[in-house]
Amino acid sequence: MSNIAKLKFAALEVSGKNYVSWMIDVKMHLESMGISNAIYEFNNCLAQDKVKAQVFLRKHIHEMLIFEYLDITYPIILWNLLKERFDHQKEVILPNARDERRTLGFQDFKKVNEYNSTLLRICSQLKCCGQEVSDEDTLEKTYSTFHATNITLNQQYQLQKFTKYSELNACLFVAEQNNELLMKNHESRPTGSVALSEANATNTGGYRNNTRGRGRGRG
Repeated sequence: MSNIAKLKFAALEVSGKNYVSWMIDVKMHLESMGISNAIYEFNNCLAQDKVKAQVFLRKHIHEMLIFEYLDITYPIILWNLLKERFDHQKEVILPNARDERRTLGFQDFKKVNEYNSTLLRICSQLKCCGQEVSDEDTLEKTYSTFHATNITLNQQYQLQKFTKYSELNACLFVAEQNNELLMKNHESRPTGSVALSEANATNTGGYRNNTRGRGRGRG
């Protein structure tokens, strides 16, 4: 458990179901360490850099995989063996990601951030599998799944002609926050719940007293 706490990202599982995200994380971290060449053919890495890369790889794979590849001492060999074994996960992830995106609907989420998180996860999976997802497609997907009661709002957003999904997402988030603030203020102070001001109360009382006085005089 102490080793797990020190991981920079999730270790590669025995099943390999997280291989795609693991592969991307490994590449980025090795690049940041300046030793990414260690996992590529015909590299001219120093011996100590190869050791660092090997230690990093072993630290970020499941214990069962460590024992299975215990005799592998070169990072490029370990990298290629893992790729040969788990790279087929793309063939599993891609159809699932496509199906998720097909059924994804903005109207099915209560919060903008919840929709945004799910959408970006699906887009990331598609990109990892080699399928490009454009901002135009993402915008159209969001517009087309607005709830029918928000058709006017939908039209207003489309008239702004956003070219990036991030721009639309920012507007949706701000609108949501403003709406929640209005609802919060309304619930804490419903219409008609504010008492009359002291000045109004005094004027009203004086008017009534004067009226009663004149009435008694005439009587």
